[in-house]
Amino acid sequence: MEQDFTHFNEQGRAKMVDVGEKDITRRTATARCSVYVNESTFERIRTGGMKKGDVLTVAQVAGVMGAKRTPDLIPMCHPILIGGIDLDLSLNEEKHSVEIAATVKCDGRTGVEMEALTAAATAALTVYDMCKAVQRDIVISDLRLTEKTGGIHGDYHREEEQ
Repeated sequence: MEQDFTHFNEQGRAKMVDVGEKDITRRTATARCSVYVNESTFERIRTGGMKKGDVLTVAQVAGVMGAKRTPDLIPMCHPILIGGIDLDLSLNEEKHSVEIAATVKCDGRTGVEMEALTAAATAALTVYDMCKAVQRDIVISDLRLTEKTGGIHGDYHREEEQ
């Protein structure tokens, strides 16, 4: 089923979608991404050996800030009253990666997918920024929406590859 893009008017120009008539419902979204580093950088992250400080803590706070600033960054994104933001940053020793999951919740007329994606991306960029002095070839990968609930389009759950 093909759907029309909602962010264009009849003349093909960008517009912000009118959500004023939509019902207020509980909405959640989770986004994930990975930051791949080398073994030496991974060890510094794990042991707190970065000069700029605790990478995971700073990235977690940055992710929260990123979610809150989403409508300032994404032109057609509505300012919403966020009910909660939770970031989980974990270390995958086998892959030498920082695994990031960001979940955002609200009671509102529009979803929080963009806020979750922005939170995960901002946390990943912060890991990069804090580690770039010791490694230049860091890779941020696989930013994706993994779950969403609420709204007229219903729930979504991405089947993750193992």
